[in-house]
Amino acid sequence: MMVKRLTLLFLSALLMFSAFSVRAEGMPDWEYPLEPEILDDFDEYIILANRQHLLASDYAPNDLVNTTCKKSSDAGKPELRQAASEAINAMFAAALEDGFTLYLKSAYRTYQTQKTMYNNRLDKLGRDDGLVSYPGASDHQTGLGADILNYEWTKKDGMNKEFAKTREAQWMEAHCAEFGFILRYMSDKEEITGIKFEPWHFRYVGKEAAAYIMENHLSLEEFTEEWQAYIADWEAQGGDFRELIIQRAQVNPVTVLDDEDGEEELSIFY
Repeated sequence: MMVKRLTLLFLSALLMFSAFSVRAEGMPDWEYPLEPEILDDFDEYIILANRQHLLASDYAPNDLVNTTCKKSSDAGKPELRQAASEAINAMFAAALEDGFTLYLKSAYRTYQTQKTMYNNRLDKLGRDDGLVSYPGASDHQTGLGADILNYEWTKKDGMNKEFAKTREAQWMEAHCAEFGFILRYMSDKEEITGIKFEPWHFRYVGKEAAAYIMENHLSLEEFTEEWQAYIADWEAQGGDFRELIIQRAQVNPVTVLDDEDGEEELSIFY
């Protein structure tokens, strides 16, 4: 029984390796720390929104869901994209196990809502103070950004960098990547992001990208510049990123399953 399973697993690995070797012939080795499929997801979870990369006024994710996590009393009915909503539930549950109760303050915002907030800020201060994103440049419009606080800070009129001193903020910065989130606006990245330090603002990018970004202390801007530069250099050496993605998708995984009688079956998924 064990020999059969090992044999099938070996054949599976051999088939996948052979297929990849053939399709990769003529292309340089892919050595970036993240799989190309994650970077191909640019229009999804690693999408960048800032003053240089504005979202269209009619941009809106098509998989927004009402969040079910704990919320501040003034949060209304915040929405997030499905994956981000599931991830925030997992993060809130883990925080609670460690003795921290988190509250969602704000999530998805439309372009028009952001425009109103930005203009109100300008009218109040007479200048852009870097605390409210320009319309189209807001991380919230992606449906992947979330403002998260503790109970004490949900009762305050505004938010500022002092929140970083709370145990909840420190827990989130230390653990957010485990759930696919990054600290979007870091204290030492203000000149790069164009946004003041926001220790309450977390952005979903997926677990693999989040781990890489947080481990290397990158802003989303730096990460985007890095991987785009890698692809440009890789293609200059003879690679074809689009073709690589297509060919990798054509490699069908072969999996060993147990049937109802406990016997192994060879299953190929298309």
